[in-house]
Amino acid sequence: MFRLIHQVVLVISLDTSTLKEPSRLCNLSKIIRIFALMKRKIYVASSWRNGYYPEMVAKLREAGHEVYDFRHPPSGDPGFKWSCVSEDYMEWSPQQYRDMLQHEKAVRQFHNDIEAMEACDTCVLVLPCGRSAHTEAGWFAGRGKLTIAYIPEKQEPELMYKLFDKVCCSIDELIDTLK
Repeated sequence: MFRLIHQVVLVISLDTSTLKEPSRLCNLSKIIRIFALMKRKIYVASSWRNGYYPEMVAKLREAGHEVYDFRHPPSGDPGFKWSCVSEDYMEWSPQQYRDMLQHEKAVRQFHNDIEAMEACDTCVLVLPCGRSAHTEAGWFAGRGKLTIAYIPEKQEPELMYKLFDKVCCSIDELIDTLK
């Protein structure tokens, strides 16, 4: 939201007539208030093994946000796990891994996720999590979308979280940040 409001202010402030007409400044403040009341479309990036994930999805929805749940994608597909492709996925060679990225289940879930990422304006990275979630959060940050790391427990420090807009340590802090 911070970036979105900033972009609106920049676009409107480029029109110098805004500064000369008080009624247009009033409209600007109304626009900003409208953006502040908007609910977000949130992509929660995390891990299947993350015990905080279900609570995070529930709390964000309870706060009125639209939330993409990779465990239950809107397509009706079951959430993706490599074990659904092959039970021996941990034994794959690099070449097998590369080839399995083209498996129909992997392609379908990638499509579900990337479509949701493009539609969402915010990413919440819920730690602890792995490579996919970090790649997703990096994609959001690189696209200039609001990106927040949620760290509910002691973690190894990561300097590059400075790329994100905010690091939150409680759900309440996160919900307040989204207001």
